[in-house]
Amino acid sequence: MGGGAAAAPIPRLTAITFLFLLPIVIQSHTPTISVRDFGATGDGKHYDTAAIQSAIDSCRTKPCYVTFPTGTYLTATIFLKSNVILDIPKGSTILGGTKLEDYPKEFDRWYVILAENARDVGITGGGVVDGQGLEFVVKFDERKNVMVSWNQTGACSGDECRPRLVGFLDSTNVRVWNATFRQPAYWCLHIVRCENTSIHDVSIYGDFNTPNNDGIDIEDSNNTVITRCHIDTGDDAICPKTYTSPLYNLTATNSWIRTKSSAIKLGSASWFELHNLVFDNITIVDSHRGLALQIRDGGNVSDITFSNINISTRYYDPSWWGRAEPIYVTTCPRHSDSSEGSISNLNFVNISAVSENGIFLSGSKGGLLRNLRFININLAYKRWTKYMGGLVDYRPGCQGLVNHSTAGIIMEHIDGLDVENVNMRWFDGRTVQWDNPLDFRPSTVNNISLLNFHSGVYKQLRGSSEQISLFGSN
Repeated sequence: MGGGAAAAPIPRLTAITFLFLLPIVIQSHTPTISVRDFGATGDGKHYDTAAIQSAIDSCRTKPCYVTFPTGTYLTATIFLKSNVILDIPKGSTILGGTKLEDYPKEFDRWYVILAENARDVGITGGGVVDGQGLEFVVKFDERKNVMVSWNQTGACSGDECRPRLVGFLDSTNVRVWNATFRQPAYWCLHIVRCENTSIHDVSIYGDFNTPNNDGIDIEDSNNTVITRCHIDTGDDAICPKTYTSPLYNLTATNSWIRTKSSAIKLGSASWFELHNLVFDNITIVDSHRGLALQIRDGGNVSDITFSNINISTRYYDPSWWGRAEPIYVTTCPRHSDSSEGSISNLNFVNISAVSENGIFLSGSKGGLLRNLRFININLAYKRWTKYMGGLVDYRPGCQGLVNHSTAGIIMEHIDGLDVENVNMRWFDGRTVQWDNPLDFRPSTVNNISLLNFHSGVYKQLRGSSEQISLFGSN
């Protein structure tokens, strides 16, 4: 209007900044529903399941934030629905029940938090979801805990009948961000047959001695992004797998991982194709296995890239799958009547590893490894634990554990391997056990190219800064 001062220009936001601020903007203008208004106590002793579910079911807005004021909310399975975001702030915890009757009759619905056939659904807030995993331990053992199994129900068989923590099944536009998941009794975050999933700024802490407490399992799901996650758990950390349909377009970046099993593992459930996966800028420490492909059920794997990754792998008790391999690429039939899947077009770029064992690349007669590329790779080999070496691990199925001398890279059933700018260093004092940089039989390995490949003994300097950076001992 005339005579008035000119309005100050509105600052422009970059597209990236806008996308990161969008959830904050949406939430600040979205009414929230408090579970306390529906009778939740938050005392950690009395079940708040009915109150939480009533709050979720009352949602009418899009999106609808269901919030948990400071407290601990003990619950049986709660069911999310479309357009609902669980907002668990810092100072609040959702605590999963430990009784069989806390979960549905069907084993595949045993979750503390479960979304089925939902759209625009998620979890955030900065708080905690806790599965009370240690309550499911029958016998504590530093090698591997013995866990309870609810197989007497008939809903499942074997020794893995325990509830998972969080599951999104057959859902679209799933978002999990700014949350902590703690002590799952079984798999932690399970994404099943979902489209368009975003997982970022999530911390996962599982007991380091507990089996099957995977960090993030991506199953038959497409267009998934994982970034800025911290995963410290006993079993596999990030695990794409296929049971009923292909999996494609998965990106995982900027994350930190420690595990007694595989940090990143494709498989072992692999009945269908895995295609177009990218893993970039990831730190893996003190793990039993670094980057792993464990294809056992006939599915084909192609166009996978691992880049800018630092790895430290070591031996743990052999009851855990893994033999300290920084990189492990295998395909073989799980059973004598299983199909053989193929693996092709794998890229390993800018990888640094300190390990107690070498790289293992093993195809099979009917499932060759094709077109593998290793570019700018630094490998440092040294023994520092007391566990026995000299074993090759084909598990699950196949040949099991097999005696074999340790080598820098073991190769079987490969057609097409390009190695460029690879530096392999062997720490002195154990050179008798490290006498073979490349181990392969020409009858099963063809079309190898080596360019700037170096292998030699490394003379360790006590107290040097390089020694510290290599081992990450601090």
